[in-house]
Amino acid sequence: MLDAIAARRSIRKFKSTPVPRHIIEEIIKAGALAPSSKNRQPWHFVVTTGKAKEEALAAMEQGLRREAQQPFLPESAQYIAGAWNTLAIMRQAPVLIFVVNPLGLDLLTPQNAENRVFEICNAQSIGAAVENMSLAAVENGLGSLWICDIYFAYRELCTWLNCGGELAAVFALGYAAEAPMPRVRAKILMILLNGAAENTVSRIMRLAFFIAILRQL
Repeated sequence: MLDAIAARRSIRKFKSTPVPRHIIEEIIKAGALAPSSKNRQPWHFVVTTGKAKEEALAAMEQGLRREAQQPFLPESAQYIAGAWNTLAIMRQAPVLIFVVNPLGLDLLTPQNAENRVFEICNAQSIGAAVENMSLAAVENGLGSLWICDIYFAYRELCTWLNCGGELAAVFALGYAAEAPMPRVRAKILMILLNGAAENTVSRIMRLAFFIAILRQL
């Protein structure tokens, strides 16, 4: 398993080669086997290829154009150019899998603390599902990209999907047309607690913060 984790890459160039249906089903099954908070399994997987994928891409493009005039995420405007690049990547990928949280609330729905915790737990569960799918893709010789730029077109994509919940992510899948080098990872900070360690933890976290600042200088 560690080999698959180490081999996983975020792929942004895909071949046009179709992905066999049985492999797609195996990857979906891997996602569905992920652990979830209270075993809620807060996920639906919508697989799109061909014409359905083109319709999804049209909804995404419509949302990006609307975002320029009527922003849904005004404080993230600097990321719009990257979202257009993501759309181009989505066009290349033979398969797009939309991950929908059927238990989720609309992004604009006011939430109390309990609902907020509920949403966080479901988001963690969906993250585990997508990671399982990423590793299953590696084991089947495929590349993937976990996409969140879809939030710029959230309304348009939700309308197209008629999702009846919360759109969480898109998973682009296909045979890789690139072999990216591994990205540099931060050093692991592991804290072992044994008894009354609150002051020790605080000192370690402060030290880690200062080390991070020094690395940026």
